[in-house]
Amino acid sequence: MKRVNIILLVLLGVYLLSGAALYFLQERLIFLDESLDRHYKFEFEAPFEEIWLTTKDGAELHGLHFKQKNPKGLIIYFHGNSQSLVRWGRVVQYHHSLGYEVLIMDYRGYGKSRGKRSLKTLLSDALLWYEQATQSFPENQITVYGRSLGTGPASYVAGRNKPLRLILETPYYDIQSLVQRYYPIFPMGLALRFKFKNHEYLKGADCPVYIFHGTEDRMVPYAQGYRLYRSIELGKANMITIPGGEHKNLVDFERFREELERVLAE
Repeated sequence: MKRVNIILLVLLGVYLLSGAALYFLQERLIFLDESLDRHYKFEFEAPFEEIWLTTKDGAELHGLHFKQKNPKGLIIYFHGNSQSLVRWGRVVQYHHSLGYEVLIMDYRGYGKSRGKRSLKTLLSDALLWYEQATQSFPENQITVYGRSLGTGPASYVAGRNKPLRLILETPYYDIQSLVQRYYPIFPMGLALRFKFKNHEYLKGADCPVYIFHGTEDRMVPYAQGYRLYRSIELGKANMITIPGGEHKNLVDFERFREELERVLAE
């Protein structure tokens, strides 16, 4: 009996220590950032300018605005959780090639952006970038685009403004249910500090919502995107399934490219 109690105490200790580590390290687990020197020189095929914004709390935010001679509109793009605009600037070259200007930014701690990161600051920063977008284009020419982690800020922005459309690539229903899948034995509802709630944000959306998700996504399962789709008011959302698509390769599928071009033409 004494041995059983000792084993139980050890297991409890391991559980509590693991939970504490998960709580304090969660920011590193969610945000796989890459810092850049302020003087880093970007090189892309499309013409661009660097944008700097300063927040009320003194944070410096950095983004890139890819230009067009005769743009069809503007895509404001909220990227995924890994790396910086060195990578994501290349990703959006495809979107730019479709005739749109693209405004894409690094979150606090990514690239050249600096500042203390919290759920509140990330969401307020997203609104600030949308305000920046409206200085170049009217709302009825702005497409809000979120990918993976970026579907949280994108959904938040769309729920509080009136863009032309919202496009979500590999979205989650909410971060809590997604993270709970990876750590099922811990109470993520209590521990999680970055509770992006896409299903709640989209209750205020007054624009068409297009969800792209691959059936073989192992990072953000297809069920997350479909659940989000089902949570949106009937008639406002469109679910575009990419059979065989994974988390990072949807652009490699002809169906994805055809459907994205169709959506942007509507």
